[in-house]
Amino acid sequence: MIRDEAAEAIAEEHGKLGLPAAISLIVGNIVGTGVFLLPASLAAFGTISILAMALVSIGAIALAMVFGRLGARLPTGGGPYAYAKDAFGEFPGFWNAWSFWLTAWIGNAAIAVVWVNYVNYFLNWRSPAAQIALALVALWIPALINLSGVKNIGVFALVTAVLKFIPLIFVAVVGLFFVQGGNFGPFVATGGSWIAALSTAGALALFIYSGVESVTIVAEKVKDPARNIGRASVYGVLICAAMYMLSTVAIFGTVPHDQLVKSTAPFADAINNMFGGGVGGGIMAACAIVSGIGAINGWTMLVAEMPMAAARDGLFPSVFAKESRRGVPWVGIVAGTALTSLVAVYNYFGTENGFNKILLIATFTTVIPYFFSACAQLFWLVTGARRVKGARLGRDLAVTAVAILFAFWMTYGAGTEAIFVGFLMLLAGIPVYIWTKAKRGEYGPGGEIPASAPGRPGR
Repeated sequence: MIRDEAAEAIAEEHGKLGLPAAISLIVGNIVGTGVFLLPASLAAFGTISILAMALVSIGAIALAMVFGRLGARLPTGGGPYAYAKDAFGEFPGFWNAWSFWLTAWIGNAAIAVVWVNYVNYFLNWRSPAAQIALALVALWIPALINLSGVKNIGVFALVTAVLKFIPLIFVAVVGLFFVQGGNFGPFVATGGSWIAALSTAGALALFIYSGVESVTIVAEKVKDPARNIGRASVYGVLICAAMYMLSTVAIFGTVPHDQLVKSTAPFADAINNMFGGGVGGGIMAACAIVSGIGAINGWTMLVAEMPMAAARDGLFPSVFAKESRRGVPWVGIVAGTALTSLVAVYNYFGTENGFNKILLIATFTTVIPYFFSACAQLFWLVTGARRVKGARLGRDLAVTAVAILFAFWMTYGAGTEAIFVGFLMLLAGIPVYIWTKAKRGEYGPGGEIPASAPGRPGR
């Protein structure tokens, strides 16, 4: 996509993200509050979920490498949307933008739910109305930060990333010295097949890696995107993968299995079990609160940037392309946060076990852009458009194949209910695509009006 001169001027005026801020954005989006509750969800499947997380980590690293290659080749805003549109045309591009947009505001609701659990470590507000009020606070404070400008978003991402990492590393490293084998529980705790348990646990674990594509979405706001997108993507995922694996093992080994399955604040419980209660659990809960706000801040940025990129190409309603005087797409921020607020209300009033259901739907809508992005890279590698050969070509093909297979596996693991609901939400985007085409007066991929159309010029 080509930005106009006014948009470029806004980007320069309000600053861009350097490599540390870009890495912080990825880490901040990946390490949200999901990781702070996920050990409890994974424990229900048994210790096989540790293997699932290891496999998901490999897949996430492969995706990061693919996004790095795509970002270097096409350093433009929109990420998966831009890659699918470049390779396959505008409708696949639109569908990827729509799917990612769904992921961003649905996933923010899941982050807010976990954030409320950790706030209630201190407040103990258990009524649905009170929890909804807390969730709305978690969603609209980051929205206000995003509305204030790009520089504030980057600073906030950097500060919250640092604050969240100190305690997580503490649990991941120190916790290993308190591990007891009897706490781990059975290998498969579901009573069903190990393949099903592995796949579903993997699908849940994928959510904590959502955000690997973060820098590609805001490529136009990154300094030297051709170089820094790939570096930030890989470095960010490697940092998170190491911390995730160590902390998951530490929590499984320090919190008894029966207690962990029922826990609403597993990291706080792990600290309390290590040191016999006291202030440690409270410190961990406070860090989870900071982490959650930081993650919602980053995802709120993405929930507006993706539709803005598509709107500039005429594939999303044009209102999403509007920017404020501070250079932020304010319509996308407000609309996305409002939709996330509705999902949060649904969680507390509309369903049981809402967190896992929201996570699995978000997993499915996440996988669609990942799959198309990996296929866009494969398409480029196997056609004459590529400019790599030899060992570099073989390596890129192998990494891309892993990313594609990973996306297939995660789709299977999301389960039939999540796939069904997610696919219906994808179908709901088609009328939006038709409407945007009609607003542009276009018909078909090339925008031609058929000869039989009553309003065709020259009839």
